[in-house]
Parts: sequence; C-alpha cells; structure tokens
Amino acid sequence: MGAGKLIENNKKARHDYFFLETIECGVVLSGTEIKSVRAGGVNLRDSYAKVSGTEVWVYGMHIAPYDKGNRYNTDPLRPKKLLLHKREIRKLAQATAQQGLTLIPSRLYINPRGLVKLELAVAKGKKLYDKRADIAKRDSERNMERIRKEKNT
Repeated sequence: MGAGKLIENNKKARHDYFFLETIECGVVLSGTEIKSVRAGGVNLRDSYAKVSGTEVWVYGMHIAPYDKGNRYNTDPLRPKKLLLHKREIRKLAQATAQQGLTLIPSRLYINPRGLVKLELAVAKGKKLYDKRADIAKRDSERNMERIRKEKNT
C-alpha cells in the first residue's frame, strides 16, 4: 500500500505491536496542517485511533504549527477524523471489540494524486519476551550478513 512520498513512519509501533492487518484511509486536515505535513512536521509516535459511532478518529498525532500560519494554525494535538467506507468502519469496530486489539497509525504519506493518506494497522500488543525475540532475530540476521560479506571479500 501507499506508493508515494513517505512523510512519517511509526517505527516504535512495529517494535511494540504485531500488525495483523493494515488499511489505507484519508485524513481531514485544515489548510495550515496540510502545509505543515508537506514540510514534514508530523509525529505519529504516541498516536492511536478509535471508532466512535460511525466515525474513526486519530488521537495523539502531532502536526507542528505551520511557520507562516499565524492565527490560522490549529491545536497540534487535536483529534483528526479519518475517512473510511462504512463497511471498513464496521470491520474495524468488530476488530477492536476483541480483547487486546487496537488501531495504530503506522505510516503517513502523500499519494501520487497529492492526497494525505494514513496507513492504519489493526494491532496486538507485544509482550516483553516477544520484543526480546525480535531483537535477537535482528541481531542474528545482522551477524549472518556480516559473515556473508566477509566471505565474499
């Protein structure tokens, strides 16, 4: 999903959660917010999404105030509405009703048509031993690659 200009990638989310499924959705932004997004002033680190009624909102997504926005700037942490079809919203609501599943923004990018898109993941939290296993796996892959390079030279 998401062939376009990557603005923000939520690396910490991949460390803390297992991504079961991802879905692309639009984001409702004001004029100064879109300018700030294009300039790269976004942080997804502590953000999450919630289904409330027939709408999905993302909370904690920080969009820095635009430098030249003066009085038109909005609150950087205000909740932003996500644009999804009804069936997708119902599907997400059912998924989050299950024990331990949550909605986490994984990537924010601008698609080739110039629209800001958010990749939303249905995720399950990792336990500490899962995180340790991922770190051990990454280290072993790194060592294997290093050994492979030494053999080739």
